[in-house]
Amino acid sequence: MMRRRDFITLLGGAAAWPIAARAQQPGLPVIGYLNARASADGAAKRYRAAFLRGLGEAGFIEGQSVKIEYRWAEGQYERLPALAADLVSRSVTMIVATGGDFSLLAAKGATAAIPIVFTTAGDPVQAGLVTSLNRPGGNVTGVTSLGIELGAKLLEVMHEMVPAAGTIALLLNPNNASAAALSNDTAAAARALGLTLHVLRASTQDEIDTIFASLAQLRVGALVIASDAFFTAQADQIATWAVRSAVPALSTERLFPEAGGLMSYGGDFSEVYRQAGLYAGRILKGDKPADLPVVQATKIELIINLKTAKALGVTVPITLLGRADEVIE
Repeated sequence: MMRRRDFITLLGGAAAWPIAARAQQPGLPVIGYLNARASADGAAKRYRAAFLRGLGEAGFIEGQSVKIEYRWAEGQYERLPALAADLVSRSVTMIVATGGDFSLLAAKGATAAIPIVFTTAGDPVQAGLVTSLNRPGGNVTGVTSLGIELGAKLLEVMHEMVPAAGTIALLLNPNNASAAALSNDTAAAARALGLTLHVLRASTQDEIDTIFASLAQLRVGALVIASDAFFTAQADQIATWAVRSAVPALSTERLFPEAGGLMSYGGDFSEVYRQAGLYAGRILKGDKPADLPVVQATKIELIINLKTAKALGVTVPITLLGRADEVIE
């Protein structure tokens, strides 16, 4: 394994906000941890650990100085509003909304008073979730990576890996709030590169199976998988399907090449969650979400699975190997 130093850009400072009303509750403060993924999902476990690490760095240890109520949607986005409402009914001190934008939308729809810390791969300003990155306003702040802005770059990296592939597919979850924007951006990049792009949509297991059965008929030479909690939960199966179909595939999350997929190119989500833990700790100490600037994660990781490349008959360009943060032998 080869790693390089990570870095995070944190904008601005913060102002104090006493949360005396909640501090007067008997016992420990309670964080409601809302996640769109499955609790058994490998990525969900890793990111939860990163969140707890950041929370610990801020001086709060689960079970000792803070309680955490976990709510997992198990990849079923429609469950999130009810889960968020349940946390609000339990008068939690704050909600940490993770695992995709639907968690944040559900939390924001459930309360305008309880502080919310989010993790997202999108632009929270464009989505209308915060007023600005520097001064979010309201009861919401958090950490954003560059996932949504990577559509064109993902296609470029995939094209660099397999330049002979003139037709590339983009796998989207149509239920994702960013699906339309990502589809448009990727389509524009495909035209600029002279590539044919097929946009394929799946939000269920059966639809994924159907899509992989159609790749040969579409003569797809490579596959780009959009950032989505559902696809992350299905990383093992998608990686297996891609190799069986002899289709080089690229995801935004490192769990994919770790599961046997060809490669990933995306934000360092463990650091995103650690930063969310730090922000949760700051709010527990009295900082106000409206005055805590949204953290912008700028670190992008490139992970390549050489074993899979060999199985697919793909020769990894030296240029990509030289930029890789990790190479799985």
